[in-house]
Amino acid sequence: MADNKAHQQWVAEHTTRVVMNLNHNTDAAILEKLASVPSKQGYIKQLICADIARSK
Repeated sequence: MADNKAHQQWVAEHTTRVVMNLNHNTDAAILEKLASVPSKQGYIKQLICADIARSK
């Protein structure tokens, strides 16, 4: 139990949750692409990092 509480505290202190809603109709292409990649989080991070690098 202590490990779980410690983990929850660590998560609260060191992470930020970002949530977005995608529409099945208007965002279908985005949803299809995300379904095709092995890691949605990794793919989105890669895109953001590439955008940051381009803007420097």
